[in-house]
Amino acid sequence: MTAVGPDGTAASPEHSRARRLVPSLVFIALVVAAVGSLGTPLITSVATTFHVSLDSAQWTLTSTLLSGAVATPVLGRLGAGPHRRATILVTLAVVVLGSALTVLPLPFAWLLVGRTAQGVGLGLTALMMGVARDHLPGERGAATIALLSVVSIVGAGVGYPLAALLTEVGGVRAAYGLGLVVTAIAFLAALRSVPEAPEGRSARVGAAGALLLAAGLFLVLFLAGRTRLWSQHLDVAVVLAVVAVLLLSLWTVSELRSETPLVDVRAVRHPTVAGANFATFVGGVGMYLLLTLITRYAQTPDSAGYGSGLTTFVAGLVLVPFSALGFVAGRLTPRVRKRIDAPLFLAGSAVVVGGGFVLFATARSTPAELFVAMGVLGLGVGSFSAALPGVILAVTPTSETSSVMSFNYVVRSVGYSLGSASGGLVLAAGTDAGRAFPNDGAYTTAAMVGIAATAVTTVACLALARLRAPGAAPTPASTGAVRTPSG
Repeated sequence: MTAVGPDGTAASPEHSRARRLVPSLVFIALVVAAVGSLGTPLITSVATTFHVSLDSAQWTLTSTLLSGAVATPVLGRLGAGPHRRATILVTLAVVVLGSALTVLPLPFAWLLVGRTAQGVGLGLTALMMGVARDHLPGERGAATIALLSVVSIVGAGVGYPLAALLTEVGGVRAAYGLGLVVTAIAFLAALRSVPEAPEGRSARVGAAGALLLAAGLFLVLFLAGRTRLWSQHLDVAVVLAVVAVLLLSLWTVSELRSETPLVDVRAVRHPTVAGANFATFVGGVGMYLLLTLITRYAQTPDSAGYGSGLTTFVAGLVLVPFSALGFVAGRLTPRVRKRIDAPLFLAGSAVVVGGGFVLFATARSTPAELFVAMGVLGLGVGSFSAALPGVILAVTPTSETSSVMSFNYVVRSVGYSLGSASGGLVLAAGTDAGRAFPNDGAYTTAAMVGIAATAVTTVACLALARLRAPGAAPTPASTGAVRTPSG
């Protein structure tokens, strides 16, 4: 049967493919984000089921984030070449295999292997953006890229309550079983709808650069997630931090000298791209800090003198307003962006996130107040995430979309890890000896840290607005860039 367009005429094959492509791209990005977040609500259940410590169970989340951050720049470079479709399919196949390992009745070590394989899929969102920019023209492509950026974040809010409910009903294997089902569907969706990359592309992955970046990122994320190491073995932590800086510095030098860089460092150094990445980093610290504070506060029992004492599942529902309002904000952003310059819009979004911190700092005694704070956070994060790609891609060549956006994801991941770690450090400092839970005032102190982070983000975005002012001189790095409608 011939497809019919909105005007009643026969739709072209290109239009039909585009109509299938958008939901497939969004679904794949949502799945990899949700599956990546499965470790968060299951840590306690994993420790109980596999008879391991909570620190060991924490690696079901840490290993996923680490593999995602390490794999993302490699996938981004491969996605800039002629084999993007094959890269997407192979990556999803690895994720499906990893999902199967989490479900099979195997020892704990195999669960970690499976979660590590699942984390590789976190690098696919940047490739989805590259597909959208190549194959969806005009405003449709820009709106799809904005939506992909949003669902890659709000997907965590979808996975958290579902995983918690399935764990309560059928155990931890049932929750991971959900991951296997949706990743298999995502693979089939990609097989059916993702097109080949345009002709004339080329991309090579330098092994030396990839290894240097992987080692540096591993140390950064490891140190960000091990708060106990900083408090109990500060000298070791400092040495590892110095090694991480040296590795990343060597990587930067090697990338500048390489004819086939993993990440186009010169493009990343463009003032607009660098400013956007800095805003992403600091904003990521604030966003994940508030997510950590609210979910932890919601599950604190009444015996601590505060908190809501919610079960894991009900606490997961606190994330529903975050995901719902974040998605709505992402859908509305392309329309609003036609009237407001992107950096100013980013600054306004950061202010909204700061408003979520203020609400949490001043009113958090009931679950309803936590729902409201989480909803405000969702509005700010959703609009920020939707507008950010347009700022970066406005000065980025089309062929480098996947690579540059993958680097942005890495920056965001480091920000998330530091946000979670900073929250843990502040709450640990506010925990009296012999007590299992921090003092209520420690949450207020942590919220103040978040307000400071959002203030820095706002200032960075306002500085971006000055860079992009109509009277500003064009920079050489923007030569050859293809400006998207959202830029």
